[in-house]
Amino acid sequence: MQPTTMKDIAEHFGVSIATVSRALNGSNRVNKEKCEAICDYARANNFYPNDIAKSLRNSRRMPVKVIGVIVPEFTHYYFSTILNGIEAAASKRDFRIIATTSRESYEREVQLCQMFEAHQVCGVIVSQAKETNHYEHFQSLIDRGIPLVFYDRICNGINASIVVVDDYQGAFSAVAHLAATGCKRIAYYGMHGNTVLGRNRYNGYRDALLKAGLQPDPSLTFVCDNREEAEKITPNILKRDDRPDAFFCVNDDTAIGVLYTAKHMGFKVPDDISVCGFTNGERAIACDPQLTTVEQRGSKVGEEAANILMDKVEGISPKEKIEKRVVRTRLIIRQSTRG
Repeated sequence: MQPTTMKDIAEHFGVSIATVSRALNGSNRVNKEKCEAICDYARANNFYPNDIAKSLRNSRRMPVKVIGVIVPEFTHYYFSTILNGIEAAASKRDFRIIATTSRESYEREVQLCQMFEAHQVCGVIVSQAKETNHYEHFQSLIDRGIPLVFYDRICNGINASIVVVDDYQGAFSAVAHLAATGCKRIAYYGMHGNTVLGRNRYNGYRDALLKAGLQPDPSLTFVCDNREEAEKITPNILKRDDRPDAFFCVNDDTAIGVLYTAKHMGFKVPDDISVCGFTNGERAIACDPQLTTVEQRGSKVGEEAANILMDKVEGISPKEKIEKRVVRTRLIIRQSTRG
């Protein structure tokens, strides 16, 4: 799907492009009803005014430098901290950002990349959607000379710079802690989709079990990466005769779903069930008991991604140079796991 243009809007309403432009800029030369209709249509069809084109027309000396950013979800604590890191780094170097969300949709992600192409952003920072398994839209950005940096969820099929946390080591340290505190049957709640992030966290989980002398049990591995799903599937798992005595979850929200389900069923956390998450968001210290979790340092991830991109835009680093930066994680031990 191609990005909506002012020409498309003009044709839809049977007016001139100039009229559309006036309406979008709130001019009183367009009657109120028509202006509202045009603005509503533009929003519904994901039209974004080309700020870069305006800047080039208005200032030959100081054009606006705009980075397109795609996050899977705005409401997720980790992604919001990454966005904060990107914005903070960008503002220090006089870049602006356009922050968008794919809502975990492949089709919307494609549309956003096309929109960024059409509006000539100077680069794109993205964490791919869960649904994404085709990558032509990313390659198209690179082919057009638009630098691309992946963060968190990376794409092995595209030759681009990446910034990730050490997912393997984070998962390994979490599961090693659970095993060291006496847990023998450690369940794994992992991501939907076949992502590099998901594989790395599972491999860390598996290898920590093996190092502790525990055999991975496929019946304790589940696809579950949000609180709603955790509260739905955990009761039946805890009713098993061979129930787990610990859960390692791919994020904090999933872990909190397990924690509250276990408590509701009469289990004591951590005496009966230990629970560990992965994020260290604000909710980790708002639950009872407070959550043991792996700290991801999202602001640092965003800062690193932005600096890689801006270095390419400003010629400090060659556009074709591929960089990989790994942000270290840290296990934060609280009351949801045994001491």
